[in-house]
Amino acid sequence: MATHLKKDKQAATFTVDKSVQKSTIAVVVSDWNSDITHALRDGAVQFLKEQGLKAKNILVHAVPGAYELPQAAMWLAQQKQIDAVIALGCVIQGETRHFDFICDACAHGIMQVGLTTKKPAVFGVLTTDTLKQAVERSGGKYGNKGKEAAETALKMLELKRHILQ
Repeated sequence: MATHLKKDKQAATFTVDKSVQKSTIAVVVSDWNSDITHALRDGAVQFLKEQGLKAKNILVHAVPGAYELPQAAMWLAQQKQIDAVIALGCVIQGETRHFDFICDACAHGIMQVGLTTKKPAVFGVLTTDTLKQAVERSGGKYGNKGKEAAETALKMLELKRHILQ
């Protein structure tokens, strides 16, 4: 759902359970469109720290582009110490169908990571029509989707612990 359509601004009031604060979260970020993706990364890391996670429990890794996100996310999620993975990237529509192939592969790949490893794998990839839309979603007027991806990871960890306890 688009941030501006959310009826409640949960991120403003969200506080993480103490047990989740001890989690280790991997953030894998695409270096393609780095002005955007690094802003997403910074938003995610800042939010995780604000929620009480220690810097040593936030592992950040870079990949060349969005297409490589699922593979790196899988490698990370397969590590015993990793509790969740956040994949951050930005694909901006061009003149060819390349956009469609990359977005589809990336979305399905990240979903497969979560289903295969049974760990939260969060899709924090912007798929926009324009650079302006990407800027607006990486710290601009529509907030920072990296921060929202981090919040999603924490909520999924809480849900997993609640269901599987």
